[in-house]
Amino acid sequence: MNQSLDAFKGQPQKVSFQGVPGAYSNMACKAALPGWEVHPCHDFEEAFAAVTDGLVTLAMIPIENSTAGRVADIHHLMPGSGLHIIGEHFQPVEHQLLVNNGVKLEDIKEVRSHEQALSQCRDKMRSLGIEPVKYPDTAGAAQDLAHNPRADGAAIASRLAAELYDLDVLLEDVGDQVGNTTRFVILSREAIRPVQGSGQAMTSLVFQVESHPAALYKALGGFATNGVNLTKLESYLDGEFTVAQFYVDLEGHIDDEAMQYALKELKYFGSYDHLGTYPANEFRLKAGK
Repeated sequence: MNQSLDAFKGQPQKVSFQGVPGAYSNMACKAALPGWEVHPCHDFEEAFAAVTDGLVTLAMIPIENSTAGRVADIHHLMPGSGLHIIGEHFQPVEHQLLVNNGVKLEDIKEVRSHEQALSQCRDKMRSLGIEPVKYPDTAGAAQDLAHNPRADGAAIASRLAAELYDLDVLLEDVGDQVGNTTRFVILSREAIRPVQGSGQAMTSLVFQVESHPAALYKALGGFATNGVNLTKLESYLDGEFTVAQFYVDLEGHIDDEAMQYALKELKYFGSYDHLGTYPANEFRLKAGK
């Protein structure tokens, strides 16, 4: 990622994210882009638009979670955004049960947080008899609890949110699974690629094929015959349910000969949008060993 960041010298060191200060996206910005100013946004569309409109240089966008799966809407927003993936970041997610000062565990009747966080803590909350209530984002739930104290309420959010909003951490690490991690992509107006051969690269695409038997099999055949490894493949339908669309992450650089042959074959059976080619994150490389 450092190589990609060199391209932004002289530009505003500012990054957008969805949520309020204290969100896990905020933590991802601090970890991946230390020293950069953060620009909180109400929703993902606003975070994308901040880059497009030049308010910020980059956006930090969550794309999938190891426990809860893909983040809704992102796969639909990226292809038409005009933005490019220039990096990825894997953020450990450690959920904390936050309360106002003096609130005891036995007093809590409901807990508020983003639906992804609630799903990641479902078993723990059920065992405690606490009712989950959806809120637009994790840190926003913590902020609301700080502004509107409740003796019978709690929030699930980050330790950073607890510090920012002066809340107590009643229970630590209330997630159901160890190693909960969210993968983020870093988006830019500029399509910046690592130098071919400078290290392990990833390439992300969205492609479409007509919805008929064996269409996907044929479209992916070029990757198999050319030895290009797929690390992620997800499907979703267009608004009319007639064309199957797929998001795919591939190991390799877009300019690699094998990748070019595979993409040439893909074009026979559909079309694709190149979302970006970027350095593989160290987390991915270590996990693969």
